[in-house]
Amino acid sequence: MAVDITFQEKLGNFTLSMNLKSESRRIGILGASGCGKSMTLKSIAGIVKPDTGKIVIDDKVLFDSAHKVNLKPQNRKVGYLFQNYALFPTMTVKSNIAAGLRGTKQEKSKRVCEMLKKFQLEGLEDRLPGELSGGQQQRVALARIMAYEPGVILLDEPFSALDVFLKDRLQQEMIEMLEDYKGTVILVSHSRDEIYRFCEELLIMDAGKVICFGKTKEIFADPQWKEAARLTGCKNITNVNRLDDKTLEVPDWGIRLKLKRKVPEDICCIGFRAHEFIPVWGEPTVNSLPVKLSSMAELQFERKYFLKGCSGDMEEICWFVQREWWDRLDEKGLPDYLEIPEDKILLLKG
Repeated sequence: MAVDITFQEKLGNFTLSMNLKSESRRIGILGASGCGKSMTLKSIAGIVKPDTGKIVIDDKVLFDSAHKVNLKPQNRKVGYLFQNYALFPTMTVKSNIAAGLRGTKQEKSKRVCEMLKKFQLEGLEDRLPGELSGGQQQRVALARIMAYEPGVILLDEPFSALDVFLKDRLQQEMIEMLEDYKGTVILVSHSRDEIYRFCEELLIMDAGKVICFGKTKEIFADPQWKEAARLTGCKNITNVNRLDDKTLEVPDWGIRLKLKRKVPEDICCIGFRAHEFIPVWGEPTVNSLPVKLSSMAELQFERKYFLKGCSGDMEEICWFVQREWWDRLDEKGLPDYLEIPEDKILLLKG
């Protein structure tokens, strides 16, 4: 299975430029609201027509502006799972699953029975969507998609409206249900946790453009771009001045960082994740930040300390402390400094 998607689409003052080439079976698209994620899925599904470019899934050309190819949505073999599942409210579970199936009545009935069993919906076949739980509705929507064996499944923020407990459970259910699906799944989300949990490869978007693309865990470990760092959950991102290839000045933090690795010339920011600081009591260590407490929030499993930098108008520095450190902090008080380990510093382009 291969995905080759390159297109441009203009909507008013907004331009979406998509470039995605992958052979992965599980692809995530991460970005803030309004960056073009859902428009990308609608273009793949044929709901929206790009201005130029091509969309090819597993060597099947769905759209090619140069050769005037634009398959109708029903001919694309694309399964689209909407945020609200888009089940027909007046149709039973089995009728919803059968919607869109082709073949004889016997063939459709056999396929529906297979899906009822696969998605653990036996006994619910005569119920209406309104009589089902959120998890059951999700399984019906997936069963309807899988019934006609699509070449690609598009998931458009399927968990965005759910509470945390239900979200975790349904994410796991979906992972298990799609385990034996051989086609490509593209998940669009603004939740980094969903993406990290589900996707092998990750594309990050900002304002209609692709910022970066690669292995999900590698991008989280080294985002390389400022917006990518922010979207993958980095709380501390600040501008730096490159003094030489081993030294960075951090104006807002009032410190200089001495590094062993070489700093590329195009680095304009650093990122540092809030849980990676090492507390230091007494004399400062190399690359350490003086602790000036602004405020603190205590949650059930984590304390969030917000520290002042040297600049009064900068965002506070976040230090998140897991529960296993609490006794030591209570005993010794706040540290004098926070050490910034070099291997945890994210060097970022703008």
